[in-house]
Amino acid sequence: MTDGDPFDLHQQRLQHVAEQLRASGARRVLDLGCGTGTLLQYLLQAPQFETLVGLEQSGELLAQAQLRLGDRPEAEPGRLTLVCGSYADPQPHLSGFDAAAMVETLEHVPPASLSRVERAVFGQLRPALLLLTTPNHDYNPLYGLAPGEYRDPDHKFEWTRARFRDWAQGVARRNGYRVRLSGIGEWHPELGQPTQQARFTLPRGEA
Repeated sequence: MTDGDPFDLHQQRLQHVAEQLRASGARRVLDLGCGTGTLLQYLLQAPQFETLVGLEQSGELLAQAQLRLGDRPEAEPGRLTLVCGSYADPQPHLSGFDAAAMVETLEHVPPASLSRVERAVFGQLRPALLLLTTPNHDYNPLYGLAPGEYRDPDHKFEWTRARFRDWAQGVARRNGYRVRLSGIGEWHPELGQPTQQARFTLPRGEA
């Protein structure tokens, strides 16, 4: 196995995404599939973020996020909102944000629902910037996984770099976004990096 502790890789992902959101100048940010609120905890530390919304369909995880974040002085009323719901469903009250993040959440969606996610997130919410990370299936042999084995039993799929590129480029083309692909974590000359990222941006004025 390479790349150290998976926990360390997850923290690296969160820090990488948080830094990109800070650098973008965004002030209103959605965390789609926010889980227990770890990314939001990072973002609360940056005063530039005036409005932070976490959307999570699991009531149990959302309750954990509330416990994690609710008593923090940075989470004053009006700045942080936690919403129970799915990003595969229309959420018109969350449209037009400066930026959104989907960190290691898409692979938990059944493939048959991906078209619904595309319509809801890219067609309706339309954040000006969206940062999406997902496992790189090409890298899995370095974790000692057998062919076809996933990193988490709840994952519904894990895409190779080629499959992820095709999906991301198709989503961008169909919805008027530009997309740039990159990776996070230790680089392997043949297998890439353990996490792959797509950075979707709307041309200015088209949000």
